[in-house]
Amino acid sequence: MSRRPWLGVLAVLALGAVTLFAVRAPRPATTPPADSALGALSAQAGDEGFAHAETPIAFAFPRDHGPHPRFRAEWWYFTGHLADRDGRPFGFQLTLFRFALAATVAPSDSAWRSSQVMLGHFAVSDIAGGAFHPFERLSRAMPDIAGSETAPEVAVWLDDWRIEHRAASDGWRLRAGQDGVALDLELEPRSAVVPQGDHGLSHKSEAPGNASYYYSVPRLAARGTLTLADGEHAVTGHAWLDREWSTSALSRDQAGWDWFALQFADGATLMFYRLRDKDGGSGPLSAGSHVDAAGTVTPLAAGDVRLTAEGEWQSPASGRRYPRAWRLAVPRLGLDVRLQPRLADQEWRRRFAYWEGAVSVRDAGREVGQGYVEMTGY
Repeated sequence: MSRRPWLGVLAVLALGAVTLFAVRAPRPATTPPADSALGALSAQAGDEGFAHAETPIAFAFPRDHGPHPRFRAEWWYFTGHLADRDGRPFGFQLTLFRFALAATVAPSDSAWRSSQVMLGHFAVSDIAGGAFHPFERLSRAMPDIAGSETAPEVAVWLDDWRIEHRAASDGWRLRAGQDGVALDLELEPRSAVVPQGDHGLSHKSEAPGNASYYYSVPRLAARGTLTLADGEHAVTGHAWLDREWSTSALSRDQAGWDWFALQFADGATLMFYRLRDKDGGSGPLSAGSHVDAAGTVTPLAAGDVRLTAEGEWQSPASGRRYPRAWRLAVPRLGLDVRLQPRLADQEWRRRFAYWEGAVSVRDAGREVGQGYVEMTGY
């Protein structure tokens, strides 16, 4: 079968960002641009037969690290900061998406009959070298080529890009490479799983079912190798995992989101997503969580977080304009920091255009942490 029909569907299903919260759906009555968050996340005709995120659940592991085929879409989303033995800094993103084009598949004796599509985004930010290396892959799920499974252990793959969970250690292994850029990491959890929203149910708009099941592991110790044109680097650092699955999320009056995942030097972490309305305002269901160094989780509602965009950066390639930096404050936690990109140009320009990159977290000019920011719908 030609790959072009699959690309056409994914242009509506997937915003490639992969980043923030999870839910990809097919096209609304009026199809927005392919890089529109609305087109990727709106509830639409054709959802019949799929499950929806409607009530809180109790996550069960390792089962919920694996795929949830009753839902239209999900992702395994890793970002992180690394450094080699000389202290040279890097950022990375590896995300594998699963999309279902239909809720059921006609009975067949062939293992090649599948309604599943796998999309992958892999990027390395060479901060000292001033270079951003993004790569994208897309394939129909096929034996030994692309897919996801829970047994014998959780694994998700797209050719030789692979994410594996190790049940015995509760760790992960990430492998990806293309055009001389490669990543091979072992990850060990340094924080507990954090259910986001209402016991894992993360509402994105008011309509019933416009929600995802969402959890994070906000701190994983990373070690392994990173290969660039100048050779192989032994690296260590910290990563972040977001997992989501759903069938629909955004409403038609929503334009996109800004997502922040911050790791502080004192051991605390913060995740917040700001849902943006088409009029430029922040949606009332914007939300997140703060986890202090002792592991205490504080849910964050829209009114708890003050976000201020500082300046503007225009992409020299796409012409899109994004905030140059952010100020993020949570008054009731005594938190007020500035988020500064470690590279200005970390814009994805593949099938979808969005900004996703490594940032430093600063308080009065002093670096107090690091993080990743995603900006879509600009």
